[in-house]
Amino acid sequence: MKYLSHRKKIILSLFVIIIAGYFLIQILQNGNKIPKAFTEARNNGSAIAQSIVNISNSSNKDLDKVNEYDKIGDYTNALALTTDIIKRNSEVSNEAIQLSSQLEIMTKNIQFIKKDNARQEVIQSITSRLALVSQLINYSDDLNTLLDVLRQKFTGQTIQHGEVQGLVNKINTDINAVNNFNSQATQAMVQFDEIMKN
Repeated sequence: MKYLSHRKKIILSLFVIIIAGYFLIQILQNGNKIPKAFTEARNNGSAIAQSIVNISNSSNKDLDKVNEYDKIGDYTNALALTTDIIKRNSEVSNEAIQLSSQLEIMTKNIQFIKKDNARQEVIQSITSRLALVSQLINYSDDLNTLLDVLRQKFTGQTIQHGEVQGLVNKINTDINAVNNFNSQATQAMVQFDEIMKN
């Protein structure tokens, strides 16, 4: 009888060890588990940010044309092209709002990422994308200022020499900053993936 009791204790102990091991594995695996909402927001945000970058970069070439039109005194075409760029910019503004909402979802889900260094990379990525959105506001303001200056020129009002060139340069700087912030955000998520693999 004592033998059976001892045997039952051994079986029970083994059973407890197996169950404890199972739960330990689940806990460790969940430490590396990324919430679905986070992954979806990350993918959506990345696609939206790339679209913003693409639209902004295409405006870059058109801005060079605006500057050329200004130099030869073709204010009609300069004004028309700037107006066209601003229309495209309204699309960028809408996408910036969508990007912000994806970043909000990512932020809400950071708490479920257990690894501290992985969380830091996510925070870096979100911060860079928020800086991108902020830079887009400057870009939009500078484009609107350029349009106003071209309208003044078109109607014969006096503006400062080189003002159009200065604004074009400023807008190009905005576009470069948008590209850089997007690149930083992407790189942070590459690091995040590396950390989560280990």
